[in-house]
Formats: sequence, C-alpha cells, structure tokens
Amino acid sequence: MATVRPALTVLMGLLLLGVGWWLTRIEDWQSYTPAVGGAAGHESGHGTAEKPSGIVRWLTTVDHKDVGILYGTFGLLSFAWGGVAVLLMRTELVTPPVDLLGATFYNALMTTHGITMLFLFGTPILAAVSNYLIPLLIGADDMAFPRINAIAFWLLPIAALLIWGGVLLEPFVGDISGAQTAWTMYPPLSVEQANPGIDLMLLGLHLSGVSATMGAINFIATIFTQRDEDVSWATLDLFSWTVLVQSGQILFSFPLLGSALVMLLLDRNFGTQFFAQAGGGPLLWQHLFWFFGHPEVYILVLPPMGLVSLILPRFSGRKLFGFKFVVYSTLALGVLSFGVWAHHMFATGIDPRIRASFMAVSIAIALPSAVKVFNWITTMWNGRVRLTAPMLFCVGFVANFIVGGVTGVFEAAIPVDLVLHDTYHVVAHFHYVIMGAIAFAVFAAVYYWFPLYTGRMYQRTLAKAHFWLSMVGTNVTFFPMILLGYGGMPRRYAGYDLTVGPVSYFANLHQIATVGVYLLALGQLIFVWNVVQSWLEGPEVEDGDPWDLADDGLLTHEWAWFERKRETALAATDGGETTAADDGEKPLPDGGERE
Repeated sequence: MATVRPALTVLMGLLLLGVGWWLTRIEDWQSYTPAVGGAAGHESGHGTAEKPSGIVRWLTTVDHKDVGILYGTFGLLSFAWGGVAVLLMRTELVTPPVDLLGATFYNALMTTHGITMLFLFGTPILAAVSNYLIPLLIGADDMAFPRINAIAFWLLPIAALLIWGGVLLEPFVGDISGAQTAWTMYPPLSVEQANPGIDLMLLGLHLSGVSATMGAINFIATIFTQRDEDVSWATLDLFSWTVLVQSGQILFSFPLLGSALVMLLLDRNFGTQFFAQAGGGPLLWQHLFWFFGHPEVYILVLPPMGLVSLILPRFSGRKLFGFKFVVYSTLALGVLSFGVWAHHMFATGIDPRIRASFMAVSIAIALPSAVKVFNWITTMWNGRVRLTAPMLFCVGFVANFIVGGVTGVFEAAIPVDLVLHDTYHVVAHFHYVIMGAIAFAVFAAVYYWFPLYTGRMYQRTLAKAHFWLSMVGTNVTFFPMILLGYGGMPRRYAGYDLTVGPVSYFANLHQIATVGVYLLALGQLIFVWNVVQSWLEGPEVEDGDPWDLADDGLLTHEWAWFERKRETALAATDGGETTAADDGEKPLPDGGERE
C-alpha cells in the first residue's frame, strides 16, 4: 500500500503532462475566424481577432468549440483517474482477505472513484458534447454567454484538485488523507472523521456544483434565444431537448446540494448540529442529498438518451419513430425524477404509507424510459441498419440500459429492496446505467461527430474492437455483481467474510468481475490511441456528408456547417473565388434545394 499511493500521484502527474503536450500539438487545428456567415449563416455583428497560439489560446478561449474540447479533455482525464482507482479496488477483491491496499486506502479509492465518475467525468463529458454541438445543431453563432461558459469550465480543474486533494497530498502531508465517506457522505461518519481531506472534497464538490449551475443557465438561455429561424420547438433536435430538461433539473437540484454541503462543513468545523442527533439528525442529510441525488441520475442519463435518439435513426435509414412521444417522455422524466428520492431510504424506517407512495412513483418512472426503448427498437425495425461504430454503441446502450432499468424496477419494490439494499445488486444496477449506457452514448457521439471536429476519420477496425471489448467487459464486470447481490454480498467492503455463504461463490464472482474490468480498461486504451492517432494522422474527410445522411433526408445543421467550413477552407487554400456557401445562404438541413 505504501508504494501504491506515490505511484498513483506520479501517474496523475504524467497524465497532466500528457494533456499539456497534446494541447500544444493541436494548437493550429482550427482557425479562430469562423466560416463566412457564422456558424449557421448569420451575419455576425462583431469582428473577430486572430486567435493566439499555444497554451495561451486554450487559457483564454471563449469559442464554444474550444471550450467543448477542454471539457472533453478534462472528462477523459477524470475518467482515467476513476478507472485507475477501480482497477486497484477490483484487484484487491480478487481474494477474500484485505491484503493489497488495506481497508483505509480502499475506502479512499472508493470515495474518489464515485465522486470522480459522477461529478468530474459524467457531467463534464456531457457538457463537452453539448458545448461543441448545440450551437451548431440549433444554428447559433455561439453560446448565449461565451465568457460565463469559459468560466464554468475553469472552475472544474480547481474543483478536481480539491476533491483529489487528500489522496494527492497524503504522501507528503502526514495529517491529511483521502476522504473515506463514500460518494454519499452520510453523517455521522462524514462529520466525525477529523480529516482535512473531507473538507477539501466538500469544497471541491461545491465548486463543481457552481460550475454545473452556470453551464445550465447558459444552455437554457442559448436554446431559448439563439435558435435559427428555421429551428422551432417542433423541429428542435432531441439532444437539445434533453439538454434543456437536464439544465432545468440542474437549476433545481444542484443549489440544494450546495446548501447541504455548506451545512455539513459547518457541522464539521463550527460545531453546528444540522445533522447531529440533537438537531436535524442523519436522516435530514439523506433527504437533502437524495433529493439532489436521484435527479442527478437523470441529469446524467437524459443527454445520452438524446444522443441515441439523434444518432440511432441516422444509421437505421429512417426518422425516429414517435418523435413527440420521446419529447414528452423526456419532460416526464425531468419532472418525476424529483418525486422518487426516498426509494433510497426504504430501509430507514420511514412511515410505511409514505414509503408506499414513493414505491408507486419509482415504478411509474420506468414508463417514460420504456417509451424511449420501444421507440428506439421500432426505429431499427425493418430499417436499413448500418453497423458502424456509432450504431454499435447505440445498440449497446439500448441493451445495457434495459438491464439497468429492469434491475432498477426490482429495487423500486419495497420487499425486494429490503433484501437487496446496500448489496452488490445496487452497484450492478447503477453501473449498468452509468458505464453501460451513459459512457456508450458518449462513445457513439465521439465516433459519429469525429469527422466534424477533426476533419479526419477514425480507424474503423479499432473502433469496433473498442466496442466489443467495452460491451463484453461491461457485462462480464457487472452481471456477476447482480448474482453477488442475490448472494448477500454487501457493497463498500474491501474484503469478504469466508464464514458467510460458500467461499467459492463470492471469490469466483469477484474474480470474473475483475477480469471484466481489465477488459474494459484495454478497450479504453484502444479508444484513446484511436482518437489521438486518428486526430493527428487519420485520413482526411473528403465530403461534408461523411455518413451519407442526405440519401435518407437526415442531414442536420451541424453537417451543413461542416460543409461550409470545408468549402471556405478549400477556397482559402486554392486562392479561388468565394463559393456559393459563403454568400450567406445556407444549404437546407435535409440536403434539398430551395424553391
């Protein structure tokens, strides 16, 4: 254990150096001056200046595309940090005794893994896709508040250093260590631990919430006020719809989390009793936290649903089946997500009548998700399906989301939840949604829009290898956890008692799950290699419609922007005359001709 912690710190430093090198390599990737006519042909009311080069460009940019790339880089870095943590945890669980990391460091890794994946990977990686694409999808020149957009991003690296502060400083400062509260931070445990690492983590979480709230305000203002004339509410794409609902959820939930974190900090440092037994009690924290925590699940899953709803039809050769019902189900999920928080508290002894009402709403919330699943399947049914990497990840999303959703319905039933509460069944359910669904949708988006933001094409064979390793790894990792849950294996344990249940049952399932994690890690290494190598040296895209979407009338605004950008670049390179796409008249999104 003494050698693992410094190694983790060194690895983090190497990752930061790698990101800095990568930024210097792509500094000239994109011209600061936009295509003539703006992102969607608008007349820009202000002039543009030459973008500075090198690291200064990335520190000062307010271009929504650059900010999107910064969010994406930060998200992948956080994904790597959380992935290393879980690799170490799963390696510890290969054998029943706690003989590799020790229980203390295992708990610190478990805490940093959960908080990193939710607050530093999940939300930022979706903000990356949203920042880059929403202005292009709705025909806007930029976000409504570009500088606020940049500020929201730059709060995140500071938040990450605070959240990881205990783990990073522990090898060098004796009185500080990584927080060991799990991501739920339940008192009295989170109050009684005299560890400054917890205070740093709470401050970092608060800062990440401020960042998310600023971003949400920006997205709402952008979608409401910056849409092009031909983008009405009826024709707004589903990804923008889901980001709009997600932003509304953030506005209602993240400030509550911030307030609860401030109260927890006051309890820890100033002797208040918000969550002491003499005050509000530990249950007050659970109510406040889960009123944020369950909407947070849909804050993370709604935009991926929008991505699948947008990408999947393009490789099925037909429009999405039941567009309006998918929009209505999105709105329903946004509202209902605030009415189910106490299903996380069925085992706390709350009033049975209240508990039953939360069970009813928790089961009912599965219906809007089921509407989406049936619409996705119906869209593929008898369609002209092309199994490209984006489509494979969309299909994988649907399959994994079904498993995650069905296990969630089981846990929504009070009698079943009382048996499975705080077992590995909950871990499996949650990760089928987080890794098996959300990450898959993000990968689909990265591959689908890869030509758009790089001008190059990725290596298709490596992309499919990435999919299959991720799909097999996800199910080999998390399906055994469902069985572990039914066997009674509690979560958050660094070891497992050999006197409980058959020894081989727990050990074998843990070993299978660990094999799955290493398959997942191998797949993500292939993904990073493919993205970086293809970005730098991949074959250049020779068409503004690399997926042949116009053949099915499914070409959207961002590809029309991409075609104008290519034509402008070609005209500038050849020294030729201004092309038709530069005169302010936009091609139609469906690729058709104007009357």
